[in-house]
Amino acid sequence: MTARRSAVLGAAAVGLLAFPLVSEVRIRGVAQPLTDRWRRLAVEPAGSMALGFSARPRQAEALGLDPLDSLRTLLELPFGIVRLGAYWDRVEPVAGAFDPTELDREVEAVEQAGRRIVICVGAVKTFGYPECFIPGHHLDRPIPEGTLVTRRTHPALLDAATAQVRRVVERYRDHDSVIAWQVEHEAVDPLGVEHSWRLATAFVEDEVAAVRALDPTRPILMNGFLPTSLAVRAQQAWRTRDQGDSLALAGRVADTLGLDVYPRHAVVGAGPWSVYFDGRSAAWNLPRVRRLSQQVMVTEGQAEPWETSTRPPILRGRTAYSCGPDGVIHNYNRCVRAARERGVALSAYLFWGAEYWVRRMRDGDPSYLGAVASVLEHA
Repeated sequence: MTARRSAVLGAAAVGLLAFPLVSEVRIRGVAQPLTDRWRRLAVEPAGSMALGFSARPRQAEALGLDPLDSLRTLLELPFGIVRLGAYWDRVEPVAGAFDPTELDREVEAVEQAGRRIVICVGAVKTFGYPECFIPGHHLDRPIPEGTLVTRRTHPALLDAATAQVRRVVERYRDHDSVIAWQVEHEAVDPLGVEHSWRLATAFVEDEVAAVRALDPTRPILMNGFLPTSLAVRAQQAWRTRDQGDSLALAGRVADTLGLDVYPRHAVVGAGPWSVYFDGRSAAWNLPRVRRLSQQVMVTEGQAEPWETSTRPPILRGRTAYSCGPDGVIHNYNRCVRAARERGVALSAYLFWGAEYWVRRMRDGDPSYLGAVASVLEHA
């Protein structure tokens, strides 16, 4: 083969690899027209799949809402499941304390509404920014970037985390409303782009063992980020290449596998414009899920904007490109269809973004809540 021909073939191969990536990139204005298209969208049937949401008290506060009041507003809709988080720095605000008051009130509100509960016991990571909720008194210094947190590197942290998990399970295991325990959040993945340290699989397995010993009757849920674009898939594979990602760990040790699905999100912004990865039309990486024997659920189905800030923009009278009200339904439909086409039976679909819907409604825009209510009514 001549050098010229080799170079041509090499360039063609690079082009073929680059095309899917380029096809998933969008450059758009963040603010988009707010329409009522969501009212005319058909909704995929849920069948036996339960529908629910995740309650995020810190996001409620960031949006200027009272967390408990927001939760009660959401419970007026006919959701079947609510995922609650035991945020370690709130449950243990000072060394030696155990103050589950906030979580107690949430559990009580959900039980009074007659709904089922999944509790994320943590301990280190729980859903909702910034994901890591270790109390300051359990870390004498920040975890160095690039660290793999193991029994050997952080024995005191493991002991404290296991003790926290035990306290939470012992507190709520007698509640019939609790149907599963989630151990850690995206357990062994890095924390987005903010941090590159990760929990070792053995660290998390010790926490799982503690939960199973205290309550062998309820399933263990573990979740992971399901890449919907080629760029994110490649990045995740590279960053977790030494021990596998959270979905791989869940496939070995959990009873229920949770998928976090975000088809469109911003990666960089400049003024009113942002660059987005858009994997809504991609063939999602579900074959690996199909090969597993566990029950599968969507723990986070994107139902609010994911822009370049940690708090989604309100944009009064407008909506964000990453997820408008119609996107709430499109994302649900695509996920349900993709699972069905690949032979994956979803046990539940939990919408992500509930407090954002309430904030929009309080500001005079009920469209996000309306889109979710449409799914609940027609699914």
